[in-house]
Amino acid sequence: MNFIGRWIATAVAAAVAVFLVPGISVVGTGSTAVSVILFALVLALINVSIKPILQLLGMPISVITLGLFYLLINAALLFLASSITLGLFDTGIYISSWFSGVIAAIVISIVSTFVCGIIGVDD
Repeated sequence: MNFIGRWIATAVAAAVAVFLVPGISVVGTGSTAVSVILFALVLALINVSIKPILQLLGMPISVITLGLFYLLINAALLFLASSITLGLFDTGIYISSWFSGVIAAIVISIVSTFVCGIIGVDD
């Protein structure tokens, strides 16, 4: 149930990011809702599997930059999720630049934390 809650929170956060952040758009053959849900599923799977490893490896750099390196890790994982969904499913979210990716990472982090708090999903 914890993963499903995180997936729902990520889907809501991705939809908010598409709406708020310039440079991020929904592309592909599917509907907007399907694109966001598939993107959120891939992003949730990446966050469960790859993100902890990258955070552990990037910890020395993150300590030096006072945690700002985590934003670049989150943006890189957004780009990875975007390329996977566009490559496999021919639908998803397109991120046009690194600046848009970093802003989207901030928006998705804030909104997903808020939604997880509302629906009662903990770490």
